[in-house]
Amino acid sequence: MCTGGCAKCLGSTLIPLAVLCTLANILLFFPGGKVAEDNAHITDEVWYFGGILGSGVLMIFPALVFLGLQNNDCCGCCGNRSCGKRFAMFSSIIFAAVGLLGAGYCFILSAVALNKGPKCYTGNEWKYPFQDGNYLADHTLWNTCNSPANIVPWHLSLFSLLLVMSGIQGVLCGIQVVNGLFGTLCGDCKCCGCCGGDGTV
Repeated sequence: MCTGGCAKCLGSTLIPLAVLCTLANILLFFPGGKVAEDNAHITDEVWYFGGILGSGVLMIFPALVFLGLQNNDCCGCCGNRSCGKRFAMFSSIIFAAVGLLGAGYCFILSAVALNKGPKCYTGNEWKYPFQDGNYLADHTLWNTCNSPANIVPWHLSLFSLLLVMSGIQGVLCGIQVVNGLFGTLCGDCKCCGCCGGDGTV
């Protein structure tokens, strides 16, 4: 597959992942699927917008760039072959790095939130009743949370989804860094013919 075609494939995969991460982060603002009575009852990590900013907004820009690479003019500026596909592939490396940062931000936040557990009402106060992820292996501890209802599985499911999806995004952006390097050094496998012929540019 040509480097431009590979980038387009990666971009078309990143966009639905970015949308899903954004939705997962939004759902976390509704603990247990219900509207929170007080914003202070929402887990702190939700407010860092890992799914909305990191794996959402910051991932859309690289995805759009990757999607456009296959259609880029091979000859680039004023017919100069050196600033066509190669420059476009080089710029994709920079955007892929931005995507890696966004995915890494979401991944770390999700890991911290999973280890910390949800904020819930224990009967006396709103707090984080779990320590060092002990609730992950011992489901009997889930009863510590009196409300919101089903807050532990809600928290666990959504942050796990964010963790997995941001991890996939990071891998895809890493692949584009390598793909972009090949495209920069070797050119794409074909030209659009705007320079009077086909071939690697």
